[in-house]
This record gives sequence, structure tokens and C-alpha cells, in this order.
Amino acid sequence: MSDLLSYTIQGEPFMLFSVSHLVVLALFVLSVLALYLLRDRLRTSVAEKRVRYSLAGLLLFTEAAFQVWHVYTGSWSAAYTLPLQLCSISLLFSIAMLMFKSYRIYEFTYFLGLGGALQAMLTPELFYPFPHFRFFHFFLAHAAIILACLYMTWVAEYRPTIRSYWKALGVLNLLLPIVLLANSVTGGNYMFVSQKPANPSLLDYLGPYPWYILSLEGVAALLFFLLYLPFYAQSKRDRKPSQPGASV
Repeated sequence: MSDLLSYTIQGEPFMLFSVSHLVVLALFVLSVLALYLLRDRLRTSVAEKRVRYSLAGLLLFTEAAFQVWHVYTGSWSAAYTLPLQLCSISLLFSIAMLMFKSYRIYEFTYFLGLGGALQAMLTPELFYPFPHFRFFHFFLAHAAIILACLYMTWVAEYRPTIRSYWKALGVLNLLLPIVLLANSVTGGNYMFVSQKPANPSLLDYLGPYPWYILSLEGVAALLFFLLYLPFYAQSKRDRKPSQPGASV
């Protein structure tokens, strides 16, 4: 049991697209599919509240468990365990969005949450293998962020707009000086805006510090637009005039 909670890695580290990773991704896809197929049933008042509050509780539990684990292993440090990574921030936004059913929070959480958590699910910055606590925590937390955003989209029927797109980019840039200040005080590297991560990543192709931060702006803008594209296409179809002779 102690090996499953230890701070040091026991055995081989996590391998990208290993059997355990692929199984997690398959279960994640099934949960997304189930949410979509059950979206109409979940709109009933009782089911809607239960699922929404359960998702919020799950997200809160994962963050609390993460902090408790660091305290338990004696590894807690303000330099790397504060909830200031993009996905940690998205997790907190997701909790508030679900609890208050807030469209204003949804507008930027949709982009920040899906953009960051999807990338983390596919290419996780994780060294702890199955069945370590951190393996379960990492994938459960990121999957719950995505499900929270999709829940508000498919069940609550919230929709991002072009203004939401710009709001998300604005929130991302408002977070930047806050995180930079936290990094300078704690010596951390939250959101990787103070230096590149030690392990290979996309940042290796975006130029040297600090210019890769500007490149990241472009990547975020493109990724957010791709997330908005289905709704943009739908709005264009909805505005398309009826064909001549079509019934009114």
C-alpha cells in the first residue's frame, strides 16, 4: 500500500500510450459518449442537480486528495503544489461553474478546461505508473474537467460565442502576471512561463525563453478557435436564409 502512495517512483515510470494509458483513454471516451447519449435524460431537475453537484464534488475531492497526498509524503511545497497550473485553475473554475451553473464562468472555462485537459489526457506530464495514486488522480481530475465542460454544453445547453473566445484569451492573459508573480515569490514554474519543462514538450519547438510565451499565445488562440469552430459553423447554418420555395 505504501508503494501506491509513495512520492518516489517504484518500478518503471509511466509510458505514453502504454496499455494502462490506452485503457484510461478508452474509458474516458466511453464516459464522454455516455454523457452525450444521456444528455436528454439528465435535463430533468433531479438528475441534473445530482450529476452537476457530483461532478463538482469529484473535482473538489481530487484537488483535496492531491494536497493531502503531498502533506502525507512530506513533499508539499509552494513552488509546485499550489493550484496555479492551467489545469488546476480550470479545475477550480469548473467547480464554481457547476455549483452556480454560471454561464459567465462557462464562457472561458470551456476553452481553458477543454484546451488544457484534453492535451493533458493525450500527452500527460506524468511519471507515476498504474496503479499509483497519482496515476488515478491525474486522469480522474483531467477527465472530470472535460466532462464538466461538456456537461454544461450538452445538458445545460450553454454555448460559447465569439465574445466567449475573446474572453477566454483575456482571462488567460490576466492569469499570466499573477502566475509570473507567484513564480518569482515561490521559485516555481507554474504554467511553464518562467522556463521550459525539463522533459521534452511542445515548448521545445516554440523558440527560446521568453519568446516561446508569445508562441504559446498563438497556439492558444488557434486551439481555442478550433474548440469554437463547431459552434461558429452552427451559427452560420442557423443564419442561412431559407431556400426559394421552401416551406415557412
